[in-house]
Amino acid sequence: MSNPYKDAGVNVESGYRISKFVKKNIDGNGSNNIGNFGGMYEIPQGYRNPVLISSNDGVGTKLLLTIQNCKLDTIGIDCVAMCVNDIIAQGARPLYFLDYISTGKVDGKVEEILKGVIAGCDLAGIDLIGGETAEMPDVYSETSYDIAGFSVGIAEKSAVLNQENVEEGDVLIGISSSGLHSNGYSLVRKILFKDNKFDMDTKLPELKHGSLGDYLLEPTRIYAKDILPLLDKKLVHGISHITGGGFFENIPRMLPDKLTARIDTRKWKQPEIFDALCKYGKLAPLDMYHIFNMGLGMVIAVSPDQEQEVLSILNRDKSQAYRIGDVINRIKNPIELLGVNK
Repeated sequence: MSNPYKDAGVNVESGYRISKFVKKNIDGNGSNNIGNFGGMYEIPQGYRNPVLISSNDGVGTKLLLTIQNCKLDTIGIDCVAMCVNDIIAQGARPLYFLDYISTGKVDGKVEEILKGVIAGCDLAGIDLIGGETAEMPDVYSETSYDIAGFSVGIAEKSAVLNQENVEEGDVLIGISSSGLHSNGYSLVRKILFKDNKFDMDTKLPELKHGSLGDYLLEPTRIYAKDILPLLDKKLVHGISHITGGGFFENIPRMLPDKLTARIDTRKWKQPEIFDALCKYGKLAPLDMYHIFNMGLGMVIAVSPDQEQEVLSILNRDKSQAYRIGDVINRIKNPIELLGVNK
């Protein structure tokens, strides 16, 4: 007997297989929820006046590179990172994550994508409690897909970070990124592949540690294990997650209108992929800070008398955090960059 839905191009059995795959490969709070109509999570005890902070996001056109190069096992890390890093930036502890994957055909590629989602949740210390895999053959080709995520965190209401926490005289500390993360890829693809005709196997003289593909598919860094110890000790006044819009869009989001971030760009080493993009894209150096993270995925504001403690915690295992500037009274612009040619 034929199955009319299958005849229309949708195989519901593949969805059941994906649920079994996820359930088999995760532990913790979420494993018993997989396959149910909704994800369930028990709210942690010990909070007096808790608030939930949520975020949803995708990975933009970076996923096109994973499709073209058949490397799907890390894009899920990017998706988790984009959600949980935003939650951390508000001073909350991420709790759980749900994914949404849509594709023209549910096959082995979905399991590869989910390997990254599961790895990202492990890196963030959170549970994967559910998700959805949609087979839509009239919307996507068999090889194409999209992924989005949703995450929830928790914080004491009194501990949620806001602009009023940041004060004049606060020290700005930048925490290294793993590279481009998941922003600016439409421009990246135009510069490297359309305008300059490079490919993912190209090895540029500026890039010392591999091919373009190695740099472009490097997963987004997840900052939970770096930032949460600081939040627990109440050492942070403000956090900016440097995503789309670079420094100029994101850093002012943690500042009161009366204050400016004065940043010296010579205080950290910027990954060579940014030098390559600036050169081959013929971009003005200042414009780079309007688009990319320039080697810093997080910028935090802390009290000057707690600077050394914060740096010691962040650099316990390796050098990854730097004092990059200060918060000062605003004269003109919400951000001032030193050491950048216009």
